[in-house]
Amino acid sequence: MGDKLKLLRKEKGVSQRDVAKAIGVTTSAYSNYEQGTREPSVELIKSLCLYFRVSADYLIGLED
Repeated sequence: MGDKLKLLRKEKGVSQRDVAKAIGVTTSAYSNYEQGTREPSVELIKSLCLYFRVSADYLIGLED
């Protein structure tokens, strides 16, 4: 999931801080999601999907 988050963020042209603020977490927490050292909760996955306008299936790797 981390690689997809990083790709989506770069495609959108925003910083980790921007994404973190939009979904209500610290920049450090969001950075951990991109690095794969932490997994976001279901609620945060929902927020990420809405922010990046992708499906949860895409984000968690069930579809390309």
